[in-house]
Amino acid sequence: MRLMVSGGGTGGHIYPALALIERLKELDPSTEVLYVGTTRGLENQIVPAAGLKLVTLRTQGFKRSLSLANFKTLYLFLKSVHQAKKLVKDFKPDVVLGTGGYVSGAVLYAAARLHVPTVIHEQNSVVGITNKFLSRYVDEIAIAFAAAKSQFPAEKVTVVGNPRAQQVASQTKTTFKWSEIGLKDDVPTLMIFGGSQGAPKINQSVIEAIPTFNQRPYQVIFATGQKRYEDVKKALAKVEVGKNVKVVPYIEEMPQKLPKVAVLVSRAGATTIAEITAIGVPTVMIPSPYVTANHQVKNAQALVDKGAARMILENDLSGKTLLTAVDDLMTNQALRDKMATNSKKIGHPTAADDLIAILKKAQADHQK
Repeated sequence: MRLMVSGGGTGGHIYPALALIERLKELDPSTEVLYVGTTRGLENQIVPAAGLKLVTLRTQGFKRSLSLANFKTLYLFLKSVHQAKKLVKDFKPDVVLGTGGYVSGAVLYAAARLHVPTVIHEQNSVVGITNKFLSRYVDEIAIAFAAAKSQFPAEKVTVVGNPRAQQVASQTKTTFKWSEIGLKDDVPTLMIFGGSQGAPKINQSVIEAIPTFNQRPYQVIFATGQKRYEDVKKALAKVEVGKNVKVVPYIEEMPQKLPKVAVLVSRAGATTIAEITAIGVPTVMIPSPYVTANHQVKNAQALVDKGAARMILENDLSGKTLLTAVDDLMTNQALRDKMATNSKKIGHPTAADDLIAILKKAQADHQK
């Protein structure tokens, strides 16, 4: 298969695409992939590091208020569509997949106008503006959350989950041990992770909670985020950090560590939810309030409704509320087991395979 993929800006658009590509190449090593991203997005580091060819287009988002900047946005979109048409004609893909971000709008629209099979994948429960626009033109729509179905033309939609889930589920036989990073292997572990950049409110709440964490019968690994690590270390300069608490800037090889986590505290991004439901990790979710249409709250609520997670809104977050939530879970094995079971029921362990089937369907329908 010759696959063109477009998704950019954030890891939430990129990692599902990479998981899909990895699985597709496992099934068919002759697969050829061209990734089209933005000039400034994270894909500029992540995609080449994955050994894939990356071509970039310059795009930007529309302002929600009246703004002269929108004229430039429209100009860049039309220019990107023209460039994308040339890329499609040169690469000659069998199918084009969009995973979100403004760049995918130009690429998928161009492919659709050239009558090339097109598929979009929506990772969140609230549909992004780009995928809403594209839904009128593409052949198939794959979604991760059933809640997104009503926001699309029903006849095009299939619930497949997030390909990242299958990727993580395949790595559960981990040999990692907490003793490798200075913790104990026979003590329940709480992981607190606010994203690669860190979350100031989460960090502050953990700083407040650390004196109490020091006295708990469980252990804590707390990732501050790369750019906030030094600030947290300064804030902890006069605070005793117990041997059962490990403060790090970032958690490497997350799929290897997640199966060893008793409870996770995290944001409610689509990729995180795909990972935790793939293996069943009881989670306290603290949705980011700084996202479009408050979609992380809706993502988290989907898990809360199924008894797979707890949620603390950022406005309600403090050292005290964090401790109350995690103590309840960390000291109750039966409750954790029940939440883990509920979490796995939400997961989509065959998400990548199911999305590949959608790609092949779109391709076959065009060949009829």
